[in-house]
Amino acid sequence: MGTDNAEGERMDADLVALAEAHGVATWYEDWHRKRKDVEAESVIGVLGLLGVDATTPAARAAALASVRKRSSLGRLPGTMVVRHGTSRALPGSASVTLEDGGILSDLLEIPDTLPLGWHSLRVGGQEITLVVVPPKLPEPPQTWGWMLQLYALHSAGSWGMGDLGDLRTFVDQAEDPGLILLNPLHAITPTLPVPPSPYAPSSRRFANPLYLRIADTAEYRRADPALREKVDALRPATGKLIDYSAVWQAKRAALELLWPLAGDIDLTEDPDLADFARFCALAELHGANWQEWPEELRRPDSPAVQAFHSDRVAFHAWLQRLLTEQLAAVNEAAAARGMPVGIVLDLAVGTDPSGADGWLLQDVLAKGVHIGAPPDAFNQLGQDWGAAAWRPDRLVETGYAAYRDMLRRIFKGAKGLRVDHVAGLWRLWWVPPGMGANGGTYVHYDPEAMLGILALEASRAGAVVIGEDLGTVEPAVTEGLERMNMLGSAVLWFTRDWDDPDDAFVPAASYPRNALASISTHDLPTAMGFLTGEQVEVRARLGQLAGPVEEERKTAAKDRAQLKAALRAEGLITADSTDDEVIVAMHEFLARTPCRFVTASLYDVLGELDQPNLPGTVDEYPNWRMRLSLSLEQIAGDPRIARIAEILKERARR
Repeated sequence: MGTDNAEGERMDADLVALAEAHGVATWYEDWHRKRKDVEAESVIGVLGLLGVDATTPAARAAALASVRKRSSLGRLPGTMVVRHGTSRALPGSASVTLEDGGILSDLLEIPDTLPLGWHSLRVGGQEITLVVVPPKLPEPPQTWGWMLQLYALHSAGSWGMGDLGDLRTFVDQAEDPGLILLNPLHAITPTLPVPPSPYAPSSRRFANPLYLRIADTAEYRRADPALREKVDALRPATGKLIDYSAVWQAKRAALELLWPLAGDIDLTEDPDLADFARFCALAELHGANWQEWPEELRRPDSPAVQAFHSDRVAFHAWLQRLLTEQLAAVNEAAAARGMPVGIVLDLAVGTDPSGADGWLLQDVLAKGVHIGAPPDAFNQLGQDWGAAAWRPDRLVETGYAAYRDMLRRIFKGAKGLRVDHVAGLWRLWWVPPGMGANGGTYVHYDPEAMLGILALEASRAGAVVIGEDLGTVEPAVTEGLERMNMLGSAVLWFTRDWDDPDDAFVPAASYPRNALASISTHDLPTAMGFLTGEQVEVRARLGQLAGPVEEERKTAAKDRAQLKAALRAEGLITADSTDDEVIVAMHEFLARTPCRFVTASLYDVLGELDQPNLPGTVDEYPNWRMRLSLSLEQIAGDPRIARIAEILKERARR
């Protein structure tokens, strides 16, 4: 029996069954929590990306028969994930080779005594990956911290944008925060032009050399005065906006001058790093998009790639070594200051398909797919983020190795991880090639595996996890984070009683405990922007409003009035309070919440008007390119910083 889709076409029973077998949604709940049926064309397109031919009734019947045959054979999937302390029955006698090399034989079930880790299970002629994951992480501490867009910092020592030297300085001068949460520091493809968004990286496994502090390298310190003078002369001019391409050109030239002092780089120590460095060297020769390279170079395991040798491979591996050293120095400084958490990095939801991870991990990524979001009240046509997606079936077949290795590399440089769009560990909106964002559908992942492996690698690193669970998310997401002692996100602008006719802001005491609280995010108005209605005015200037500007202004005014009412109810402001006083009160409000983490942003504390990123724009708005109005040296002595820090420190003491 078929189902009617939104356009009146019928989706036959085989297509529905086939989609269900492969975790492809044939319907979902929209932002109104109403059922929305997916077009058959979208389901067929997404199944095709998973290697399933569903283009004709005969093809669907054959594919479904294949699924049923595999099921009848009783074979286990390529990966089994179990929580520590639980057992699981097996279809026959089995043996387990433990991560440390020990062997357990003649097993009829997975014993509940298996240690955490990555093991190998052999049963019925199959050998599969067995991952034992913690049931939950330790409870995070109650603390406070800063949210930083690192690129926006600037100082007398930085070159055109904030860098790891600026971060080290900020750690040293900050007034005892428990954590510092950064924007993604993921790697770029080292070609021109350099894209500004930190959320569209070339690789999530490696770091961005634009964040290097040239003067903090051992090679610069060893250089003679004449060489140092040449390097210093390359420092780019500081303009109103960050010019990432100019910064990269300057730093690349400086690093090339220092490269002869680097010594030998052993590429055999880290094969994955060598592969990434090889991509960088090839991109310099053939362009940023590997899909446009000569055919023989489009696979990293091809004979032509394996035969490729260049001094540039070692050069790019050296840059990553420098980044590792400088990030380690920041983490050491945070530990020396006694931060209970320390540095928290941000994990972008995906990568640029044409970048390094798209090339190196192409066997576990869905070829041609973009991830995004379905239509909602703010994006009527949906969103296409242009990022690549894991193939869930390939993750299972390969023992989640690529996902594990990515997490391990990130946790080497941080004691915490914020997972952007954490709902993507449960499902992602896939947009097939040639279709608009509203022509996609959800593809489901195994949350027990995705969340469990994240918990395993975080626990081994002694790190905390924060999930960005804003917007319309399924209850399972929030419940899963809660169960695992991973934090969700509580943003002042969004923490409201949506069942109330006026969408009133909830009292501070009603905030969730298991969350990181903040006033705003990089995609939302700053505190001053909210109070002045800047988010309406800038969208009006750019033609980004969905309705008449006067209606948007009325809505913004209503939101401001409701927020001030919530602050007055807490006794934090009066009718005569200035905008600066209201901003202080917002922080005092968050300090009264039970949230485990409360964070402040320099954008809010310093009264910055412009938000870092305006969703829905590319070149119309200077996304990710605006510096803070004050230098790091000025920030150190700004009384507003000290006042907010004292408010949040007092909360921690209480």
